[in-house]
Amino acid sequence: MSNASMAAGGRAAPRPMTREEKKVILASSLGTVFEWYDFYLYGSLAAMIGSKFFSAFDVNTRSIFALLAFAAGFLVRPFGALVFGRLGDLIGRKQTFLMTILIMGLSTFFVGLLPDYNTIGWVAPVILIALRMAQGLALGGEYGGAAVYVAEHAPVGRRGFYTSWIQTTATLGLLLSLFVIVGLRIWMGEKAFADDFPLFFGLQGGWRIPFLGSIFLLAISVWIRLQMHESPAFQKMKEEGTQSKAPLSEAFGQWRNLKIVIIALTGLVIGQAVVWYTGQFYALFFLQAILKVDLLTANVLIAWSLIIGTGGFVLFGSLSDKIGRKPIILGGCLIAALTYFPLFKMMAETANPTYARALETVKVEVSADASKCGSLFDPVGIRQFSEPCDIARRVLSSQAIKYTYTPAAAGEPLKVAVNGTEVAYGAGVADFTKNITAASIAAGYPKADDAAKVKVSGFFAALGNPQALTIIAILTILVLYVTAVYGPIAAALVEFFPTRIRYTAMSLPYHIGNGWFGGLLPATSFAMVASTGDIYFGLWYPIGFALMTFVIGILLVPETKDRDIETYNYGR
Repeated sequence: MSNASMAAGGRAAPRPMTREEKKVILASSLGTVFEWYDFYLYGSLAAMIGSKFFSAFDVNTRSIFALLAFAAGFLVRPFGALVFGRLGDLIGRKQTFLMTILIMGLSTFFVGLLPDYNTIGWVAPVILIALRMAQGLALGGEYGGAAVYVAEHAPVGRRGFYTSWIQTTATLGLLLSLFVIVGLRIWMGEKAFADDFPLFFGLQGGWRIPFLGSIFLLAISVWIRLQMHESPAFQKMKEEGTQSKAPLSEAFGQWRNLKIVIIALTGLVIGQAVVWYTGQFYALFFLQAILKVDLLTANVLIAWSLIIGTGGFVLFGSLSDKIGRKPIILGGCLIAALTYFPLFKMMAETANPTYARALETVKVEVSADASKCGSLFDPVGIRQFSEPCDIARRVLSSQAIKYTYTPAAAGEPLKVAVNGTEVAYGAGVADFTKNITAASIAAGYPKADDAAKVKVSGFFAALGNPQALTIIAILTILVLYVTAVYGPIAAALVEFFPTRIRYTAMSLPYHIGNGWFGGLLPATSFAMVASTGDIYFGLWYPIGFALMTFVIGILLVPETKDRDIETYNYGR
């Protein structure tokens, strides 16, 4: 695409997008939706997958391994960014993200075919983790390819608008996975979904259908992408012979370039990542694990907020073409950081009012010899606790019971008191769990079936429930924060780097920020809650990083909306 048509001031005049360019947006976005769908299927079914592929272990351990396998997909994303980013800058955008979608789609399909632990033993979890890592590697290359491909086709002055359609794909992929899973569960029932639905080759369980069905999405995506042409910016660079011969060493081995990567990571992406994962994942975790809202209700509430708020990606992407990427992204980080505490507190008071009241009125105190009470920080869930003080605090956290810890004199045994009445520790986890549950309910904490807790029976039933509508409104605000920081980020990152190393250089900070700082947010925030006894303490994780990004961004991040990305080379 030529930038020959120039407006006053030397900037190319905006023009309408051609039919072929619109086809590029649609094809790239659809393929990326399907890829995110594949990626999130595992997360939505992690507990069930744990019971199938890690069945040799106890319930807690198998859940830990299932979550670790999920986390593996996030951890390898930056390595996928390096591998496929390099290929994208060497051989082209189109061929590279055609490869990524093939790897993602086939990996997901093979999960549906994989026999469980009871059938082939330890080989099953090993293959599962390998497939999960392949998914993460593919996603590490997919996003950068799609964003660069679309941006390099987009008219000057409209990059924020057109790349914002790519930004909707993660949310749409999550929604698609939730709809398929919830729909199958309602249609066939929980028992058939988990175990009793016969398929083929001796495979059982309706949970496999979403994985197997992804092969059709893969076929559609590959067919669409085969019709596409190479990016005009890359094609021009290739014809002129100016492409990088070593994009990795050029992007990260030269301080001039590496400095820009670090600024992009710390001054844009980390803040965007923690706001994104707080609004779409930690909010769901908070509803389920802390407020004890049932699975169907929590998913319905989140789904409505995503449906209502998703248009914000395009709104803020388009707005960034007019007022800039920097004020919208950094403004979103700042507003989110300043309002998370009141919003999550309001969510607790609305979703589970009995519980919120108990947090204020029930006093749970833990005291023990300080040398017998260690840190509970355990973001990956693999630590084993043996001291009664640690076990008791872990149980209190898992029950979402707020407590305070007071160090006692050396040699003093563990004491747990609810409103001044001591609760017996008993013989261990089971006894203490039973005793503390009974004592907390007697003091004012809600029962499992507490009538005051929000509950909906179906998707549209939420619209007739004032309690549910209030929570949907709160969640929609959180989603709008997500759209503000995420809508313009693709355009901003594309504009940060020259064409010759753009795919490589933008992919790494994006996936370090989102794969590591964002992807590990739910587990880390819950570990912070568990280690302190304060259900809101985990919010300091996203607040701290969002404020860090705001400060660094204000000081170091340049505005990029008016850059000509075909000729830009760090100001030269």
